[in-house]
Amino acid sequence: LWRRSAQTTMRPLLLSLLFSLSCALPHAAVAAEQPNIVIIFMDDMGYADVGCFGAQGYQTPNIDKLAADGRKFTNFHVAQPVCSASRCALMTGCYPNRVGIHGALGPNAKHGINANEMTLAELVRQKGYATAAIGKWHLGSLPQFLPTNHGFDEYYGIPYSNDMWPYHPQAKPGVYPKLPMIENDKVVDEEITPGDQTHLTTDYTTRGVKFIEKNKDKPFFLYLAHSMVHVPLFVSDKFKGKS
Repeated sequence: LWRRSAQTTMRPLLLSLLFSLSCALPHAAVAAEQPNIVIIFMDDMGYADVGCFGAQGYQTPNIDKLAADGRKFTNFHVAQPVCSASRCALMTGCYPNRVGIHGALGPNAKHGINANEMTLAELVRQKGYATAAIGKWHLGSLPQFLPTNHGFDEYYGIPYSNDMWPYHPQAKPGVYPKLPMIENDKVVDEEITPGDQTHLTTDYTTRGVKFIEKNKDKPFFLYLAHSMVHVPLFVSDKFKGKS
């Protein structure tokens, strides 16, 4: 579970990847049983916003259990603390400057992740993994940059930040186009409205669970990049007022 900060570092709450497991286990054990990989990427979540890092006033028991049963990193730095650049580093293992992704790509950006870069999804797919990206992508919104062209079998989510839309309270009219919802490489909803944002977290989670259930009998890699708690903040009625 990873959180990207608007400050100067990014600290993962829990990151159990194939690479760390291969260092800890005998080679034969890794080859015999390929571990499933789930990365939950929380956009702009603060260091102490969950119980295992000191949250007060509310509880996060499921995340706390992940930390207790796994490994918790308390000092882990990302290449850049900005939307697109941080995702580029996570997906490729490269400094964003080398890959050519800087800051946060806007809706009208003509560039994105290069086809020559090896992503985590492309790497594990060579080992027979099913792969899915769900949530905010932000590594290019043109068709050639979408997740399904970079190692992911399926994708569901928004192409960039949830505040890059016409309803931004500080943006001049016409600055941002409509924010679309994309499934694989097709636009399935041309305009995300404020009402739609209230169930983004639920939709992403439901999709993630379905992917896990569908691929439970083979190794899988799920990259779940939630739009919240990046502003603007929206919550469903079921969870409103809980924190």
